Amino acid sequence: MRIPLFLLGIAASQAAAQGNTAAAPTNDLPNPYRTVEGWAKLPAGRSWGSTSAVEIDKDGRSVWVAERCGANSCAGSSLDPILKFDSTGTLVKSFGAGMLLSPHGIFVDQDGNIWVTDCACTGSAEQRATKGKDGQALGHQVFKFSPDGALLLTLGRAGGGRDSVFFNQPNDVLVAPNGDIFVAEGHASAASANARILKFDRTGRLLRTIGSKGSGPGELDQPHALAMDSQGRLFVGDRSNNRIVIMDQEGKVLAEWSHFSRPSGIYIDKDDVIYVTDSESGGVSPPHGNWKRGIRIGSARDGTLTALIPDPVENASNTSAAEGVAVDAKGNIYGAEVGPRRLQRYIKP
Repeated sequence: MRIPLFLLGIAASQAAAQGNTAAAPTNDLPNPYRTVEGWAKLPAGRSWGSTSAVEIDKDGRSVWVAERCGANSCAGSSLDPILKFDSTGTLVKSFGAGMLLSPHGIFVDQDGNIWVTDCACTGSAEQRATKGKDGQALGHQVFKFSPDGALLLTLGRAGGGRDSVFFNQPNDVLVAPNGDIFVAEGHASAASANARILKFDRTGRLLRTIGSKGSGPGELDQPHALAMDSQGRLFVGDRSNNRIVIMDQEGKVLAEWSHFSRPSGIYIDKDDVIYVTDSESGGVSPPHGNWKRGIRIGSARDGTLTALIPDPVENASNTSAAEGVAVDAKGNIYGAEVGPRRLQRYIKP
């Protein structure tokens, strides 16, 4: 069942074209997926921590997850936060112990390298200020690892920075086909928070900054997720503005969509099917009207909506549904959850 924009009502279609955040909720969509509980198997004695970071390996089958060491922060933990599961859900590789405070975003590039952002934005104030074993600052960085866990590149100053010194709570990272690197910065929604996209070349040289704090055209508030379609358009999950901002790779805004609800995570597959998670609507503060949390599925080409995998816990007072999302080559969906601390797998029967 496909629901074109014109059937979603005037408010939704205008929102897609103009970025109107007052769009009518798009809750009445079919769910053709079945939930698979407990697919990914952790070692005996280890439990899931909060995770918003999930991505598919270059092989199209294996799944990478960056989770917060059995808690909501890796501060002081000796556990590896970066995990690779094969197609059966068996853990086959792990690394990164002692390097990250708050794994938040993850991306696998064309060469199979794994990029992870550390937003240093979760846990207690004491945990966010934790230093490494050598006494040096941690957090607010982006790391590039080889598939075997070797550190290849680091972006940002340990401990973070603002303005010309970056990063301040980096949320997500994406590498374009030409090697350019995009980082979404600004997890907080306070008036003083950063809210921008930083573009680097493949060596880590800063090329430009895109956007600033606000809710108007070209402005962002808590840019939480990044994805790119087959045309090379950059999709930004502008979460606190309840919209997706679509721009070219130089930062020119091409469209704004609000009918995918409040986006925490975005994934676009090779066929330009778009998967958008909403983990904060309903009973989570700040609430977003009567929108249902869950994963909305549609077309990145024209914004058509086709399905919604709803959060089974409606109107929860805490984050419940998936934040991160990824889809393997067979169309299986993986939802990374912060609140329930788990990785869900969704399949079509």
